[in-house]
Amino acid sequence: MATVKFTRKEIEARNHREEAAIIIDNVVYDVTEFMEDHPGGVDVLLDNAGKDASQCFADVGHSDIALEWREKFVIGEVVDEDRWPEVKRVVHEAPPAEPFTLMTLLNIWGPPIVLGGLAALVYTYLFPTS
Repeated sequence: MATVKFTRKEIEARNHREEAAIIIDNVVYDVTEFMEDHPGGVDVLLDNAGKDASQCFADVGHSDIALEWREKFVIGEVVDEDRWPEVKRVVHEAPPAEPFTLMTLLNIWGPPIVLGGLAALVYTYLFPTS
């Protein structure tokens, strides 16, 4: 089956609640039925309806599940002469975990142990047992 091709001008007309389409990396999505279910709210989709939302989509940092789920809404792609360069998706990686060492253990447990010891000394000084 041939892929349906749209010009950017055709997509510009689909910019309202009754018919909303967006472009992400030259792929056209009909998001009309997704409006109420979008986790970011209806306004986000309406603000981008009829436009190229590639940068917006990449900036938000959607999950891999969201990337798979959006495939349900594909209705075609942008014609070759209207294509723009794809926006690189930024992947935020967690910093590497600090190795577990004696110093790490002391940094974590040292202050509570020292404060507990001081509290015991103060208590013993203030409330001596005769």
